[in-house]
Amino acid sequence: MKLISWNVNGIRAVATRGLTQILTGLEADVICLQETKATPDQVREVLKDLSGFHVFAHSGEKKGYSGTAILSKVQPLKVWNDIGIAEHDNEGRVITAEFEGFYLVNTYVPNSGSELARLGYRQTWDTALLNYLVQLEKTKPVIWCGDMNVAHRPIDIKNDKSNYNKTAGYMQEEIDGMNNYHAVGLVDTFRHFYPEVEKFSWWSYRAGAREKNVGWRIDYFMVSRSFVSSVKDAFILNDVTGSDHCPVGLDLH
Repeated sequence: MKLISWNVNGIRAVATRGLTQILTGLEADVICLQETKATPDQVREVLKDLSGFHVFAHSGEKKGYSGTAILSKVQPLKVWNDIGIAEHDNEGRVITAEFEGFYLVNTYVPNSGSELARLGYRQTWDTALLNYLVQLEKTKPVIWCGDMNVAHRPIDIKNDKSNYNKTAGYMQEEIDGMNNYHAVGLVDTFRHFYPEVEKFSWWSYRAGAREKNVGWRIDYFMVSRSFVSSVKDAFILNDVTGSDHCPVGLDLH
């Protein structure tokens, strides 16, 4: 089974850049999208020519903002939106699919913002989502994926020293949040297989950052420790364009 996660930064915008062909070419069984910036109906309209997938989409109250979707060739046992906490359930940031052997949680984690205005909210979010994942794990293993909006370690960001504790996505509070996910036994699959490989999943649109590979690794697949043996490989598809993020993925046994 092949799983893909991709922040498309506007699904309707990427549709003009060959989205259907790109998704088909990924040859995935399940595709998780973040930052769709579209209603469920708009997502389905964009993907109407993508054959073989069941499409589940979620959007927030604010139009053209945030949004997540799960596309699956296998019909999930169940799909639901949000985590059941009103404070966190109005931006369309979480969609969960239950499969026979695991829960798949697709998230678009809040960005702390250029002025760090949402850093406090981001910490509250991390705690709430962590509790949600821990509750799910009591029933079956969890695969958690998406744009986590944090570079966890210096190797995950090109200019770590100039950004540390100055820039959203590399504040100590955000790093601590990711540490807490690790502490409960969630495993960063890419680092599990490639502990010292420098590879990024997001680049600024400014100053030719992608061409120079001045990037950040902020898109992840995390899995329950009990599920690691079911993971064959983790990968980052740097060559796939269309967004300021590239897809990341998992191959399961």
